[in-house]
Amino acid sequence: MREIIFDTETTGLDARLDRVIEIGGVELVNRFPTGRTFHHYINPQGREIHAEAESVHGISMAQLVDKPIFDAIAEEFLAFIDGARLVAHNASFDMGFINTELERLGYPAIAVDRVVDTLAIAKRKHPMGPNSLDALCRRYGIDNSRRTKHGALLDSEILAEVYIELIGGKQAALSLEVAEEGPIVLGEETVGVVVLPPRPRPLASRLSEAERAAHAELVRKLGENSVWARLTDTPAVAVN
Repeated sequence: MREIIFDTETTGLDARLDRVIEIGGVELVNRFPTGRTFHHYINPQGREIHAEAESVHGISMAQLVDKPIFDAIAEEFLAFIDGARLVAHNASFDMGFINTELERLGYPAIAVDRVVDTLAIAKRKHPMGPNSLDALCRRYGIDNSRRTKHGALLDSEILAEVYIELIGGKQAALSLEVAEEGPIVLGEETVGVVVLPPRPRPLASRLSEAERAAHAELVRKLGENSVWARLTDTPAVAVN
């Protein structure tokens, strides 16, 4: 499963009037980072940055003068997220801006069913909050000391760690299913799979006769109505 954890920074809060000025994203495959990232600062094409927004992300107009406009990075962004689930914190905000930018250029909007909102997950899991990204880092012991200002790529990297914790930690996808034969593709790297054949004959038991006798005696003492007897359909046999 391929997922893109992403974040945006903007000139303000109104997606109809304000513009995206930074996009960052990191790729996960089967909940592990592949090392692939996406990051661009974007020229807002004359839209001024609100003072309140600049105080949050620290990005000034002077920093964006020589940066590409959204039109110049749209194809690259769409290629990066192609076929992936999108994950964001307070996703309705980010998706509102992304879809507005795409629609200005004539691209179709990204469907809502492709998007996972980690804020909604956090609110269900921790209804008493707080559930800001910083608060979740404190809750899960994730180092966010580099986050003195909001930044799209850094926030995406931190959110990837938070997301894994929210959905159950590093072993959230633990399964006893047998993997299909063939290579596994992680990002752009193909990893070979070694398929072991079945053993020609079972391993010999390591139980001694004394251990077998002790177990049989324990089962006898449990009685015919014990959980062990019901689950294993093993009669309680006396040991001489």
